[in-house]
Amino acid sequence: MTNVNIVLDHYLWKRKIKYPKIYIKKKLDKLNKLQLFKKKPKNHTLLLTNNIKMKALNKKFRNKNKPTDVLSFPFRSKINYKKNEYLGDIAISYEIINKRSKNSNFFLEFDKMWVHGYLHLLGHKHKKKKDFIKMKKLENLILNYFYKKN
Repeated sequence: MTNVNIVLDHYLWKRKIKYPKIYIKKKLDKLNKLQLFKKKPKNHTLLLTNNIKMKALNKKFRNKNKPTDVLSFPFRSKINYKKNEYLGDIAISYEIINKRSKNSNFFLEFDKMWVHGYLHLLGHKHKKKKDFIKMKKLENLILNYFYKKN
């Protein structure tokens, strides 16, 4: 069973996503239908916060004194796929997502960020160009699956 713990740390998130836990759970259930993700663990925490908190987290954990769109904090370096273990935490900034959505769609921009964070929890990285390309393809596969017309 998938368990997503949502921490609402900034009131404006509720104006955009009325029931964030249900929203994410539906997306993860859909992700389960993709063969590539059928047996992957899904349990994680999602912190929906603002630029002030993101700046503090970015400074503390990455020594960068500026806000960022998404941060991932994997619980383990190696994942046991046989158990539905806890993956870790993802933090997302409302202001950055909202600003990007002016030229796009809020839900699409939000999905891009939590999918990116989720892939990091699964162990994907993008420091090298080939890893960046691989991760981007995977993100696009997921987003296209979410937004495809039936």
